[in-house]
Amino acid sequence: MKILVVGGAGYIGSVCAELLLDDGNEVAILDNLSEGHRRAIDPRAKFFEADLEDRARTLSILRDSAPDAVMHFAASALVGESMANPSKYFRNNVANGINLLDALLAAGVPRLIFSSTCAIFGPPERLPIDETMPTRPINPYGESKLTFEKILQWYGQIHGLQFVSLRYFNAAGASAKFGEDHRLETHLIPNVLKVALGEKPHVEIFGTDYDTPDGTCIRDYIHIVDLARAHILALKTEKSGFYNLGTGGGSSVREVIECCRKVSGRGIPSLEKPRRAGDPPRLIASSEKIKRELGWRPQFESLQAIIESAWKWHQNFPRGYED
Repeated sequence: MKILVVGGAGYIGSVCAELLLDDGNEVAILDNLSEGHRRAIDPRAKFFEADLEDRARTLSILRDSAPDAVMHFAASALVGESMANPSKYFRNNVANGINLLDALLAAGVPRLIFSSTCAIFGPPERLPIDETMPTRPINPYGESKLTFEKILQWYGQIHGLQFVSLRYFNAAGASAKFGEDHRLETHLIPNVLKVALGEKPHVEIFGTDYDTPDGTCIRDYIHIVDLARAHILALKTEKSGFYNLGTGGGSSVREVIECCRKVSGRGIPSLEKPRRAGDPPRLIASSEKIKRELGWRPQFESLQAIIESAWKWHQNFPRGYED
């Protein structure tokens, strides 16, 4: 297939492009490099440096690359920033997303795979979180993703656009080539490994009095390669739908830190701090629907396997792609 990966210079997009190319697909990447990295672009892919805000350029790229489908990862994704600057999130995640959808229709591209998030649910009523749970986001980031999901449904109903929306929990780990390097790093595992590498003095634990076995938050971590494989499976279905994506397990903050100590063989000091507002004690996914309907199965279910892959990549790129 011919696939256009929008946001293909970012963490998840770069690994998806890598696996698509490994599987023999023809891949083009569109990215404005505001969050992505030039070194994260697979050299086998054709690259277009562009912004979805530019409607004419976006349509020109779609007509030039003539993809069978588009994978859309080009979103702003920091919860805290969305609370301080909601305009950025609604402009990029909603308005620019509409620009992409309109270009798809104009270029005759029939299918979109969308990078969504568990943040659309807000604090869960029960665990694990499945697709029947009510959607009640508590920040503009989650609201912007949910809004775009609703727009997808209308474009599907009115224009016949086929789509699959994948709602991730905590993506982590690395592939053989590409790993996690955000300009503002908020994710736990890379921040812990930065301490192991000597790039940070300590890791911060936000809240130690939650109703969990060790008092720290529990999250569902999914290996980036398993996540990418879910996108490739989604290309093969002609049915539109929404799928939650996690491993169905959970690891606490303390467990992640201890596993990083074990994998790296290095001491990792921690600093306990008060809770952050809006952090639920547990977030765990049910992925039964995507397993049942698309045949997805995670290959890397242990936290250690995820961290081992991340540690190997961070040792090769101790200061990220810009090193």
